[in-house]
Amino acid sequence: MTKPPDFDRHPELRPGWDRRQFIRSAAVGATIVAVGGALLRVAADDLTRSARAEDRPDGRKRLPPGQRVLEFLRPMGGQEGDGEAKTWKLKVHGAVAAPFEVDYANFLKLPQVTRTADVHCVTGWSMLGGLWKGVQIKKLAELAKIKDTARYVILEAAHGFTANVPLLEAFADNALVTYRVNDKPFALQHGAPVRGLIPDLYFWKSAKWITGLKFVKNDEPGYWEERGYHNHADPWKQERYG
Repeated sequence: MTKPPDFDRHPELRPGWDRRQFIRSAAVGATIVAVGGALLRVAADDLTRSARAEDRPDGRKRLPPGQRVLEFLRPMGGQEGDGEAKTWKLKVHGAVAAPFEVDYANFLKLPQVTRTADVHCVTGWSMLGGLWKGVQIKKLAELAKIKDTARYVILEAAHGFTANVPLLEAFADNALVTYRVNDKPFALQHGAPVRGLIPDLYFWKSAKWITGLKFVKNDEPGYWEERGYHNHADPWKQERYG
């Protein structure tokens, strides 16, 4: 390291010295950031290659085509709910014999499960092996005494957002109304306090800031479906757009 001048004797040299030190520090910082980013890319590439070599129990590849693995959920925007557990409620209604509404405290008293699930965003990233905790959608349907006529569930969320899901995917063992991932509560940007989880469809179907489940006989395309996205959204078929 270069020895600094004697600023007591030559104070006029300090501004130039400070500028040089700032530029040097910035260059070092940029190098560190660049190296760190490269390491993250290498790690993601390794995870992606590994996942592409794995098969699911149903015979499909673990990683759908066109996807790249990330270690964490990526914020994807949306009009946020208030994020407050104390004001949150879930309404379960529609083609059911016993509709009900539950607040956060009583939601936690419902039968809880923890499930491992991968999620796949339509933009091309996937997060694998997340540990999600919540209540199965099929259990909520059972508690509401779903009618035989129901064929879909509409995930209702803050500000009128909806996502339509066939019961085949909604009643999967790892399809949840969830409030924890990897033992941590969701950040507001990821749907706090509670969000949906439909792992076998593109991630926009896993509505954030969820407020209701409406079971219906006839399909009701949701917010993104009405704006050109695919009505079903199977990642393995790359059903991105309608």
